Amino acid sequence: MPRGGAPVGFLRELPETEAAAVCFLRLWCESDDTQRQAVRDLNDLLGAAHGSVAVESLRQICDLFRKFARRPVMRHHSGCSCLGADEACFANLIAEAAIGNREDAMLFSMLLVRADFAPVLAGLAEQFGVALSLLNKQTAPPLTAVRPQGATVH
Repeated sequence: MPRGGAPVGFLRELPETEAAAVCFLRLWCESDDTQRQAVRDLNDLLGAAHGSVAVESLRQICDLFRKFARRPVMRHHSGCSCLGADEACFANLIAEAAIGNREDAMLFSMLLVRADFAPVLAGLAEQFGVALSLLNKQTAPPLTAVRPQGATVH
């Protein structure tokens, strides 16, 4: 299996925002039909204003991956329940950026794209992550209940 595509977990193990980010990344990159589906879904789920921000952020993220990735960013098929290593990195990037952990977001960005484009990717990840976090805003527990600051998680 190519580097970055090795399964490291399952989508169901991710929090909703990160799982959604990976699913939309897969849809965007898989085909023109699934890309159109991603656009429809983001607009339907988030409304016109937030949906358009999410769509444009995802489009630019995928453009950065295509043009400036350190190596090809590997993805699993949209129907696959596995989580690949690159997808896990992307999920963590979105999660950290969405909550404003910019230094951590930069670290994840530098694993995926050239260092000179990492700040751009981190900024786009923040926009995309904040938009996606609206999907479960009503039911999400406070962040400190999920992972206390400074906690070590296995």
